[in-house]
Amino acid sequence: MQTKKETIATRKASHISLNHYAKVLPELIGGSADLTGSNLTDWQGVKVFSKGNPAGQYLHYGVREFGMSAIMNGMALYGGLIPFGGTFLTFSDYARNAVRLSALMKQRVIFVYTHDSIGLGEDGPTHQAVEHAPSLRLIPGLSVWRPCDTVETAVAWRIAIEHQGPTCLLLSRQNLPFQERDREALQNIQRGAYVLRESTGTPDMIFIATGSEVGLAVQAAQQMAESGMNIRVVSMPSADVFLKQDPNYQEKVLPKKIALRIAVEAASSAYWYQFVGCHGKVIGLDRFGASAPAKDVFRDCGFTVERIIEVAKEMLVTKNFTGEKSYDYSSCH
Repeated sequence: MQTKKETIATRKASHISLNHYAKVLPELIGGSADLTGSNLTDWQGVKVFSKGNPAGQYLHYGVREFGMSAIMNGMALYGGLIPFGGTFLTFSDYARNAVRLSALMKQRVIFVYTHDSIGLGEDGPTHQAVEHAPSLRLIPGLSVWRPCDTVETAVAWRIAIEHQGPTCLLLSRQNLPFQERDREALQNIQRGAYVLRESTGTPDMIFIATGSEVGLAVQAAQQMAESGMNIRVVSMPSADVFLKQDPNYQEKVLPKKIALRIAVEAASSAYWYQFVGCHGKVIGLDRFGASAPAKDVFRDCGFTVERIIEVAKEMLVTKNFTGEKSYDYSSCH
């Protein structure tokens, strides 16, 4: 995927990854809550499980997200299988008790949640996830990945398969641009967060982003670089994995001395203040979306390159503290 450089939806990148992993992992057993065509959770040559074909590796669960998730817990507890199931991210609400139990029991279950943001467009705010990603991140022991392109998606799938516990994969409906990365960045994806784009000099500011917003952050950093501003872009597909890394690596990615930080994610903003601190900014979504084409909804909700640049320049001009002051949470109290 690193060499193909495809601009596709991460749900499609997930489908490609699944076709690869299913060839070498016969213990994979998949399914969807009546959304197979949208979740893209089947794979080439898969046989559907039924009374007449008990050897099938795919289940049509019907519109029953909780039932699907509970059944996957049972399969994981039985052993010898790696169950995964798909639905829209906003419908994770229906499955929450079973998802919580997956974490409590430390079972290897993979929840494939597509249509992960306001980017699904015309289905409107009832289907557009806002608070769901942050709320899933709050469940102890549940690992959450929100990849930005094909490469991060493939890595997320590998980590989910290897992880001895439950994982949520949050995937886009809309196409996302491929991101260029060097060998070191490629290796560090598995650590949950990494420097995707480095500044030419000492960074003046750090942009932190996930999923579909990574491309916006990269574009904003590139435009600001043309004006002589040094912006580091950190992609953080999995905050919980990053928080488990050793302090030296965390400091390398997010140096304490760089206090100017902006987190960008089309979801509730509160979760990100642990990474940007009291003096940082979060471009998040503390309202519901709207029914319109995805690009229009993103614009209406303030997720544009221009908005990121505007907020960044405002922070650089109106610093509330000196450049020498270190990034320190104690200043919040």
